[in-house]
Amino acid sequence: MAGVNKVILVGNLGRDPEMFTFESGNKRARLTLATTETYKNKQGEKVEHTEWHTVLLYRGLADVAEKYLQKGMKVYVEGRLRTRVWEDKGQKRYYVEIEGQDMVMLGGKKDERPMVLKGMEAIPSVPEKAEGEPEYNPEEDPLPF
Repeated sequence: MAGVNKVILVGNLGRDPEMFTFESGNKRARLTLATTETYKNKQGEKVEHTEWHTVLLYRGLADVAEKYLQKGMKVYVEGRLRTRVWEDKGQKRYYVEIEGQDMVMLGGKKDERPMVLKGMEAIPSVPEKAEGEPEYNPEEDPLPF
């Protein structure tokens, strides 16, 4: 059986994307994403724990990140874990990153309208209403069962 390597994160950007352009012209965006959990400890006190993640976006997603993302924005990211290993003074070192494959901008400073990013295609998550199109009223819609 094949393994599954999937990560889903929803958090806020800790800084503007760091951009890098390869010799080929392709781009990479490095995001610093904070996820925060809230829970009560044994004393009943509310405790927050923030975890920081490094997310890498390539090509079209990197272009979108460069254009639209900035510090403080909330984003949803799907991707996979990637571990880099190197040797430093005789000791193996490990660094874990998330290679982003899909992203949804959940609103923030530049654009309050969520956008779904699948690979290189940006799709508004809430379609715009055409001019003159009537409002949908679920109470007027007969149920099919």
